[in-house]
Order: sequence, then C-alpha cells, then structure tokens
Amino acid sequence: MAAGPRLDAAGQAKLKTLDEALLLLQRVNGLVEQYAIALKNNRPAGPLVQNIRRTLPSLSENLKGQFGMIADQIMAVNLSASRGASEVVRLRQLREGVAQIKQALEIAFAQTKDRHAVREETPPKPGASDGT
Repeated sequence: MAAGPRLDAAGQAKLKTLDEALLLLQRVNGLVEQYAIALKNNRPAGPLVQNIRRTLPSLSENLKGQFGMIADQIMAVNLSASRGASEVVRLRQLREGVAQIKQALEIAFAQTKDRHAVREETPPKPGASDGT
C-alpha cells in the first residue's frame, strides 16, 4: 500500500476489493475500445459485445457485498449494452458507463480512506500540564 493514512482491517479489505474492481474495469475499458476499433474498421464486433456482457456481471459480483450501489450501476451498463440500439449508440453508452463506473470507484476509494483511517493519538509529554 502507498504511503498515507493507516487503515483499519475493514478499510484494507475494501481497498483490496476496489483495486481488483479497478483492474477488471480496465479490462472492460480495453474491450470497449477494441469494440470501437472493430466498428470503425467494419469488422464483426458481436463477439466483443458478448465478451463485455460476460465480464460486467463478474465485476458487479465482486463489488456487491461492500459497494452495492456501484454494483447496480454496473448491471445497468450491462443492460444498456444488451439493448437493441445501433452499434454507435451502444458504443457511446458503453463508454459513458465505463467512465461513470470509474468515477464511482474513485469516489469510493477516497471515502474508504477517509472513513477507515486510523488516527493515532500522541501521548501527552511528561511534565506538561493539562491546565488543571
């Protein structure tokens, strides 16, 4: 873990979950961009959509226990990817959805660090008066 505030055990577990989710989201983002390139080059893009739709539920399941609202957001993106829209509209929805999920994960990182920081109290110096 990087230098920063120390976290309690629950905070460390949540950060580990968020780290794993961010890695999987990067994989999804790569698939979405491969999908965009396939569309641009008029190559078949169906298998890429199926791969994205298979990956998103596993990302959601990883987050469901601790970050239910983000998991719901992921499933909404998965649902929008399965709608019968044009390929360009589907690509835009996927890109926007991945960006929203990334933003939600970054906010969850910051909130987890704030809520689970272990604050160490410094003991009073010997001989210092406490005002009494």
